[in-house]
Amino acid sequence: MRGLADLLRETYRVNRDDAGLLHKIRYFALDMDGTVYFDETWIPGAREFLRKLEETGRKYCFMTNNSSKGMDQYIDKLHRMGLDIDLETQMVSSGAATIDYLKREHPGKSVFLFGNRVLKDEFEAKGIRLAEENPDLIVTAFAQEFDYKDLSVLCDLLSRGMPFIATHPDYVCPTKQYACGFMPDIGALHAFIKAATKREPEVIIGKPKGEIIRYALKTMGASAEETAVVGDRLYTDVRSGVDNGLTGIFVLSGEGTLHDIETMGVVPTLTFDSVEEMIPLL
Repeated sequence: MRGLADLLRETYRVNRDDAGLLHKIRYFALDMDGTVYFDETWIPGAREFLRKLEETGRKYCFMTNNSSKGMDQYIDKLHRMGLDIDLETQMVSSGAATIDYLKREHPGKSVFLFGNRVLKDEFEAKGIRLAEENPDLIVTAFAQEFDYKDLSVLCDLLSRGMPFIATHPDYVCPTKQYACGFMPDIGALHAFIKAATKREPEVIIGKPKGEIIRYALKTMGASAEETAVVGDRLYTDVRSGVDNGLTGIFVLSGEGTLHDIETMGVVPTLTFDSVEEMIPLL
């Protein structure tokens, strides 16, 4: 008798692409931790998968919601792992997508940025004017360098009604630093802010929202119909694909499980044990 795990694998056709959908995919937006590596160790088959994309003339970018690290930090990490990519066309973060959104929708406006120093430097380097007092709008991001006074200033500014934008919605950020396996992310602080000010971000940029997808497509020069988002989280990675007209590919090499499909109501277009299983189908 087959168990529940076998039934789920059959229901969601794990490691199968019966309709040949992968043949039309020319661009891949790839999550990072849990999808192609853990910390600084490649997931088995991930490097071969990336080589196969290159050999078949496909393009890819890495797409992350983590705005606490600068783009160059990811570039340096991948270099240490033996992979060199182009900063301008192969790296997409919620921070970079937020900068693009601000320059397009709020050109010249001053920003109070609740975030790490590295992100503030990135904003300023891209021409975003930061202001501690009387800003035109507020942006919140994953931050580990703040105290209670910083939160109080943020809430005070929000009480004045200026536009409120967030780089991403994640409640937790995975880490091995703590036994629980995570630390609070900006989404958790948004709950604090809502309790104090009754306000939530009017615009959220990162996965699964459409703004980061729009930015990723622009970065790669891609169309939605030819692009897949690949990741180990249904509620951010896969949802960002299926909700925005892209192919959403779920890999079981990281956080997510087949049971999540049953409980979260996000149905991936394709499901694989890991990116390695996609290689013969490309």
